Amino acid sequence: MRGTLRQSEAERVFSAHRGLLQAVAYRVLGSVTDAEDVVQDAWLRWSRVDAAGVKDAEGYLVRVTTRLAIDRLRSARVRRESYVGPWLPEPMLTAPDVADDVAQADSVSTAMLLVLETLSPVERAVFVLGEVFGYGTAEIARIVGRSDAAVRQIAHRAKHAVHARRRRYDSDPATRRVATERFLAACAGGDLKALMAILAPDVTLVSDGGGFTLAPRKPIHGLERVARAIVVLSRQLPEGSDASVLDVNGGPAIVVYSGRTPVLAVMPHLVDGAIATLHVVSNRHKLTGVTQVTARH
Repeated sequence: MRGTLRQSEAERVFSAHRGLLQAVAYRVLGSVTDAEDVVQDAWLRWSRVDAAGVKDAEGYLVRVTTRLAIDRLRSARVRRESYVGPWLPEPMLTAPDVADDVAQADSVSTAMLLVLETLSPVERAVFVLGEVFGYGTAEIARIVGRSDAAVRQIAHRAKHAVHARRRRYDSDPATRRVATERFLAACAGGDLKALMAILAPDVTLVSDGGGFTLAPRKPIHGLERVARAIVVLSRQLPEGSDASVLDVNGGPAIVVYSGRTPVLAVMPHLVDGAIATLHVVSNRHKLTGVTQVTARH
């Protein structure tokens, strides 16, 4: 009976922190499936310790999750070197209120996750823990197993790299939603002129099909070329598919379903009200995060 009670308490404590662990792992990995695997591994480790003897459950769980995520990211990067075509983060449904928090929305956007891909695994973890979740230097040092001085240097290097490489996009949720809805309407009607009216002159389309779809294997640049590529892409969708504007990665995006199966996710990024970058994921193995009925955080 006592063992059962201890197990029940361990499950309660872990469940209370699961959302945080998932959020940390996803931002470190850029993959819904990898993040879920890491959180499951963290649970297995937690279930084997005496939870009652752990004074700081959050600290312990975040430390285990972060270190597992760093290890997984190292091996994932080796696999990504042979990936077919551009690699994009896995899209994930988010709650509508995430878009109202500019910092949180930015931290989970595909644009930011791609910038984080340029960091080393440890740099990425240090940046995420400090800049997104607000952990202090000493806490981060314990989590990643480095000295305070080393963490300060890593954090400075990571912040400088992110600042230099990121592109600032429009953050107003209402502006983004209106543009996304106009984009969807133009796509649905195959209206090339309407599409070109919502796209920026220097727009870029990056499409991730992983070799499983006919997605372009190189980014496409320029207003007319991108508009025509979108029209072609729209015509290739399964018969009877349905598209909706949903909250994905902290902002409005378009998810196309064939029945209940997601087949495409389109994440637009705006500059001065016009779509400057389009991230399109059609690799079916990377769409598990947009199959959920309830939103994730």
